Amino acid sequence: MAEHEMATGKRPLTHTELTDIIDLCLWAGQMLLQHGANSLRVEESVHRLGTGLGCDWLDIVVRTESLTITATSGDEFRTKTRRVVRLGINMGRITSLNDLSRRVAEGQLDRFQARTVLTQIDQQPGAYNRWLVVGMVGLACAAFSRLFGGDWPVFGVTFVAAAVAMLVRQELIRQQLNPFLMVTASAFVAGLIASSAAWLHLSQQPQIAMSASVLLLAPGVPLINAAHDLIRGYMSNGVTRGVTGLLISLAIAVGLLLAILLTGAGI
Repeated sequence: MAEHEMATGKRPLTHTELTDIIDLCLWAGQMLLQHGANSLRVEESVHRLGTGLGCDWLDIVVRTESLTITATSGDEFRTKTRRVVRLGINMGRITSLNDLSRRVAEGQLDRFQARTVLTQIDQQPGAYNRWLVVGMVGLACAAFSRLFGGDWPVFGVTFVAAAVAMLVRQELIRQQLNPFLMVTASAFVAGLIASSAAWLHLSQQPQIAMSASVLLLAPGVPLINAAHDLIRGYMSNGVTRGVTGLLISLAIAVGLLLAILLTGAGI
């Protein structure tokens, strides 16, 4: 034990301490994956957290649906796996978790304080009021309609369509609907409302309103993470995220197709 401390500069952890630390690391890694972190970010942050709390080393296997960690200290080691259920994108929590790992690595927090901070991050409310999000998403999509060459009636229709689609998406997320069905339903609602530009004779450009109103559903983060994972060598994760992005895009197309077939707009 004394030789280990001299060699590593760390006191060997007991079995109980190692179990507690690996649970904290799994919790942090789970939240990172749930809220949209790429595989390298998860591995680096979890490794920094575990070694900062006293482990000699952590072997981390990151999968899009699970996380496996082996933590070692002296002659003790523990291996645990945790399943990850997707919740959505939250860059605020990813930033908070990354900051926590750095504070632990700098010796500012012990494992008890780290658990308190993790609890606070896990219970952290959304940064913005849901109605503000609905309004800003509608405005953003409407602005894209102008960039696509749409006129002011198209701008107004796109704003309403995107805002309502965002509201529908929020409600379906609360109901824990299958994410692909949620995207299809939201795109269908957006397409129905956007098509009013044609059947109310507001504009001759309903296709612009329909395409711009579903941009809130675009799988930007999955596709960016897919490219990042592939470049960094996380091949299976990159392929999985890329396929997820393609399936989301397909779900958007199906929702819009159903709206077009029902209303005849854009045909």
